[in-house]
Order: sequence, then structure tokens, then C-alpha cells
Amino acid sequence: MKIVPVILAGGTGTRLWPLSRNSLPKQFLPLNSNYSLFQETLLRAAPGAEFADPVVITSHDYRFYAQRQAQEIGITPTVILEPARRDSAPAVVAATAHVASQYGPEALVLVLASDHVVLEADKFRASVFVAARAAALGNIVTFGIAPDRPRTSYGYIDVGEPLAVEGAFKVRAFVEKPDAATAEKYVDAGYLWNSGNFVFPANVMLSEAEAFEPEIARCAISAVEQAQVDIGFLKLDPAAFEAAPAKSIDFAVMERTTKAAVVKGDFTWSDVGSWDAVYEIGTADDAGNVTKGPVTLLDSAGNYVRSDGPLVAGVGIENLAVIATEDAVLVMPANRSQDVKALVAALKSARRNEVESHNKVYRPWGSYESVCRGERFQVKKIVVEPSGTLSLQKHHHRAEHWVVVRGTAEVTIGESVKTVNENESVYIPMGSVHRLANPGRIPLELIEVQTGSYLGEDDIVRLEDIYQRV
Repeated sequence: MKIVPVILAGGTGTRLWPLSRNSLPKQFLPLNSNYSLFQETLLRAAPGAEFADPVVITSHDYRFYAQRQAQEIGITPTVILEPARRDSAPAVVAATAHVASQYGPEALVLVLASDHVVLEADKFRASVFVAARAAALGNIVTFGIAPDRPRTSYGYIDVGEPLAVEGAFKVRAFVEKPDAATAEKYVDAGYLWNSGNFVFPANVMLSEAEAFEPEIARCAISAVEQAQVDIGFLKLDPAAFEAAPAKSIDFAVMERTTKAAVVKGDFTWSDVGSWDAVYEIGTADDAGNVTKGPVTLLDSAGNYVRSDGPLVAGVGIENLAVIATEDAVLVMPANRSQDVKALVAALKSARRNEVESHNKVYRPWGSYESVCRGERFQVKKIVVEPSGTLSLQKHHHRAEHWVVVRGTAEVTIGESVKTVNENESVYIPMGSVHRLANPGRIPLELIEVQTGSYLGEDDIVRLEDIYQRV
């Protein structure tokens, strides 16, 4: 029986601002390699002899990221859409119910967070196979990680007696995130970090959820039974799913079941929940600096410095975290990483757009990037992927000028449809119904100049849309 991976990909990751933002959260970003964390997760359990095609559960906002990034690495998942955020328990139960309907009630399910880093994929898979053998005995098995030092940002597992499967143990207790002194006691006593990833038979998880959280189980299963397929995605029934209480799978099931087991993973693992965690998985130079992107440091030590935009240069700095993007720079003592969440909350209260999105914004058809903005005008670079089509739309407050710099554009204005080639331009009057499409085989790149009294993205009236965004 193949193991069915279920990838949880609906989180936001605010502690990794300014890189991770609401419109493009950390699981879809490359933190430790050329692949995003989501892609690395898929590759660790890629379809083959041991693993079935994965099931991804994410939000409506991230559905095209999940689909496209999976396709980029040659994997075709079933993508389930949550109508609302209800924490991990309803998501796990819904995905498990779907797996049971497709593969049978005894199917083995591997639940993985999409935003964790695992550095030794082979060791990880070896642990999964041990966990699968233990799960086949009727257990819900989690992966415990041996602490390298006391940490207050992780939950802990008190390991109990061994099971019949070598390397697997009963869980005596799950312990919430401790204070520093308690964490030190846990490490001395041999507790493990709780990685929050699981293997279990589908029927065992469903029966335990029904026993401990019958309302979550009822709502999640009903949402799957009434789900609808929409342009390739499986949309859970909104009314049923939104009625489910919001609760984590740890609180709902794992901390209450008598069937919890643990396998000790000897792979390097991190939930990369903060910038100090990102520093720890990086490769430091002789002075203890971890850098990424255009960064130059002189007489500096113990820093994490990353730039996804401008050159960052430092002289005589120590124990700082500096993260630069095209539109925001974060500077803080390295030991204040846990405070980023509070900073993001303050920026959100101030209605700063930098909390929500980057200069470059991804859409199902491609992307757009703000190049320059002033009073009554804005310049954007727009990229439309082959066969990509924007919605048929109009604007009440702005006109647009498009200049094609690469590829071929198919432009609809009212009843007219024309082809616009490289080095040619077209004008879209205010209020005109229009559409842009790429009929070619290479990406279409164009420069858009917007002029008008209001240039916000909410001045878009969609009339038709192949991505169902009307």
C-alpha cells in the first residue's frame, strides 16, 4: 500500500516578514535552496514506488501557487481548497476523509507541513517508513527531533515504552512550549521536539476525531462529501467547513488520544518560524555570518543578512538580522526575531501595503511589478505566461497605455480584437471593457503606464474570468 502524502499549505508565516507576506507566504518562497519550501516538501515524498500522488490542502488565495509550483517539479497533486481558515484539525480531517474515499479507509496518510526545512531527505524517508510500519498497527505516529539545545519555541514529547516496531515508541505526553528553565529540564530528561508531522491509517484518525471533536469531524467530512470540482480544484463546501470549530490537530486529537506514537528522526529539521531559525540552517562563514543575495560585510560577525533586492553593505556590525526586499528593510538584534509578529501587527494597523504584498505580485496568468509611482500615474511591468489570459474588465478611474517589449499580445478593447507585437503600443481609454492575453509560446512582457485619479487594484470590475474570480 502506497503512503498518501497530505501537504498543509495554508499558513501565512508573518514572523518571516518582510520576505513572507499575506499574498505570498513563506511556504511558497525559496529559503534554503532554489526550490520553495512547498516544493521541497513535495519532493521529499515524490510519487513513486512508496508514495502516491499528493493531496494539497490550501486556501483559495494560494491555489494557483500550489498548482503551478507543483507542476514546475513534475508533480500533479489533488488541490483541496479551504473556504476559511479553521486551524489544522478541520484541514487534516477533511484531507483524511478525501484520502479514505479515494484509497480506502485503511490507507496510510502522511501529513506534512509545507513550510518546514528538512536537510537530509533520505533520512527523513527512512523515518517515514518506520512510522508507516508503526501506524499500520493502529497508531497515529509523529516525528520527534532530538534537541540540540533548550528551545522555548517548540512543543516537546515525553517518550514512553517501545512498540513492536523497532525505532517507534508510545507517547507518554505532549508538552506545550515551555519557559527556558523548563525547556532545559526537558532536554536533560530526553524529551524530543514535536515536529508536527504525522503518519496514520485514515480510519484511525477519523475515528479519534469523531470521539474527541465530533463537531469538527462532522463538519469536515460533510464538507468533503459536498465538495465541488472547480477548474481543477476540489472546493470544500463552504457552509459545512466554516461551521467547524477552529482548533489545531495537536489540541483536538494528538494530546488526547491513547494511540499516539513517536519515531525519532535523526534528520536536521526546522519549522523556520523566525529569522534566527533561518540563520541556524544556513552556512556561516568564519566570522559566523550567514548571507544570501547581494551582501558585503566588513569586520562583522554573527549576522544574518539577506537581500532579495538592493546591495546591502555592513561595517562593524554584530549579531544583527538584516532582511532587505525591493520595498522594505528589516533591521533588528538577532535575538529579537520572535518580536517580528508584533511589528507586523503594528504595520497592519497603520495600513501599510508592505504587510500584504510585494512589489512583484503573482497572478494565475503571470505577474505584475510596480516600477514607478507618482501623483496620478503608475508604471508597471507585466508578464503573462504562455496561454495566460487576464479577465475581461474595466476601470472607472484610470486609463492605461501598454507597450509590448517581448512576445505577442492579443488585446481586446470593446468589440475589437487586435494583435500587438514587440515595440508596438496600444491605448486603453478609461471605462473601456478590455482584456489582455498571450497567444504565443514565450512569456509576454509589457510596460503598462496607468494615468488617472485613482490607481488602486480594487478599481477593477471583472466581467469574465477563466480563473473564476468574477
